[in-house]
Amino acid sequence: MGVRSTGSHPTTTQADGHLLEYLRNTFIEGGGGTNAAPPVGHSATGGVISDYTDPGPGTIYRSHVFTNSGTFSVSELGTIQSDVEVVIIGGGAGGGRDAGGGGGAGAFYPNPSVPISASPGSYTITIGAGGQGSGTVDVQGSDGGDTVAFGYTIKGGGGGGSGTSGPTRNGRDSPGAFGGSGGGGRRGNPAGSGGTYGNDGYAGTSPEGGGGGGGAGGNAPSSPSFQGGAGISNSIETGSAIIYAAGGTGGNEINPTGQNAGVPGGGGYGGSKGQPYPGRGGNGTSGLGAGGGGGGGTPAPNGGGNGGSGRVIIRYKLAESPGSAKASGGAISFYGSKTIHTFTTSGTFENTSGSPLTVDHVVIAGGGSGGGQRGGGGGAGGVRTSIPGLMPATADSQSTVSPGAPNAVSVQVGGGGAAVAGPFPGGIKGITGTPSYFGTPLTAPGGGGGGGDAGNPIAPGEDGGSGGGAASYSPATAGAASPNSDPSRFGYPGGAGGNFAGPRYGAGGGGGAGGAGSAGTGSDAGDGGVGVQLPPAFRNPESTLGAPGPSPGGFWFAGGGGGGIYNPGAPNKGLGGGPGGPYAGAGDGGAGGPGDIGGSATENTGGGGGGGSNGDSPSVYYNRGGNGGSGLVLVMYDT
Repeated sequence: MGVRSTGSHPTTTQADGHLLEYLRNTFIEGGGGTNAAPPVGHSATGGVISDYTDPGPGTIYRSHVFTNSGTFSVSELGTIQSDVEVVIIGGGAGGGRDAGGGGGAGAFYPNPSVPISASPGSYTITIGAGGQGSGTVDVQGSDGGDTVAFGYTIKGGGGGGSGTSGPTRNGRDSPGAFGGSGGGGRRGNPAGSGGTYGNDGYAGTSPEGGGGGGGAGGNAPSSPSFQGGAGISNSIETGSAIIYAAGGTGGNEINPTGQNAGVPGGGGYGGSKGQPYPGRGGNGTSGLGAGGGGGGGTPAPNGGGNGGSGRVIIRYKLAESPGSAKASGGAISFYGSKTIHTFTTSGTFENTSGSPLTVDHVVIAGGGSGGGQRGGGGGAGGVRTSIPGLMPATADSQSTVSPGAPNAVSVQVGGGGAAVAGPFPGGIKGITGTPSYFGTPLTAPGGGGGGGDAGNPIAPGEDGGSGGGAASYSPATAGAASPNSDPSRFGYPGGAGGNFAGPRYGAGGGGGAGGAGSAGTGSDAGDGGVGVQLPPAFRNPESTLGAPGPSPGGFWFAGGGGGGIYNPGAPNKGLGGGPGGPYAGAGDGGAGGPGDIGGSATENTGGGGGGGSNGDSPSVYYNRGGNGGSGLVLVMYDT
């Protein structure tokens, strides 16, 4: 959307670190140097806020980025423009099983030229979930969920083809005016078609493997053909180009050891032939609307990866003045006397100030997924920080970042562990989350997957940043905190499982960054361990980072997932993040009835997924756990 300047171009710098309030208060009559207020942007809250300067005219923009459902609230209209620009991305679809097709990307709807009018009030933002990858049953990957904002319903992608007979071999369509991209076909089978804001998937080839899911950026012929469709580049979020909404890559039937690489824009990789893991397809990146990868082929058919959830980006002009950030990377905001860079996806932090820059960090890894079939809760992602008092352990030292691109720091935001839909060797255990880091010396390990109770032997909870909880009647198999010289820096262990001594016997809760998971008993599942709350310096009230917790103020992270229960009996399921939850982004455990899967953790909180409950018939026997939440990296310095 083109925007014209309507006033003067002040050249002052920010004094108190809260840019919008400074501009409003300093230049009004009686408040500073002039008799008239310069044009300024809206006053609004919601999502992850980033302020950045356009490199051309020096205009400051503010973006609000939603990777979880929430509310965009405008309390005061600005004087520069009455509209906002938006990008809305649907959820990516899950990949197919057994040389399966990749999941299609969610629709990418940009609105740069038809303004959406903003007026004081609140606007509900609903983020489409990523579709589930096909598991042990021969069905297609699930379609991605719809993202809804400002009256638009933007469709998710179509699931990848799967199975051994019938239409499940074909990729699913994502048709319609706001449809996303179609799913890739299973080995030797057709792809699904895309909608207006996506592209068709790729057909599977024989004997190579499944075709890639369609991407939002176009489907030029790929080589090899099983790669996912290209993502689409856009700079509305931070002023720098970011690639979104790539299709998932198809799984292979030829290579017994290697994976088919994913595509920039978050598309999941294709799984390998004959491997129990990582024969499974890779997950699409959370928050980018990317498709999950297809699973590898026989022997030992493997499931597809989950699609990545969608995203909403809202941008408006904030002021006609150079910004004051001393570095680039992530979403940049100003609060108090600090500048905060928030990374919800991986990127690079570069000091652009010309002088050495001393920074603090909070690094939160991806949480583990909950185990299935009376499974333990997933452990929270590990947390490490240079801020004293956030964790019980001694804090890291601050970092000094030298200026210039050669000294830029790589930032990885770990993904949450994917829920599994069927038994792996040793039971249906959850999957450990991916590490996050601010430079590889400052790495936090992913949370351990929860133990699973349908194998022989019963699968234990995995070690991790915080350990996964044990499955029911397995009291010695909880996961422990990731071993290091100071284990409590990262997190706490999971809880033990209950046994047959009661009417329900529950699984243990996953460990949290602030405390251990509770043990299950003969009657109750264990609650997840408590999380941690960000220090006050990070709690910008205009932002919506984190989740509620056991004490007021929000901004809680890294709670452990609740354990699942065997037989129904509220309130006997385990609660995420401690008693009274769900807290700190963690998922609750399943409540014991048919189809009671574990609750998924909130994205960008590092929370653990809840453990699945028991099922009472073959169709629901494997009640899976919930997905772990992706992590977060925060970098802060004096403005």
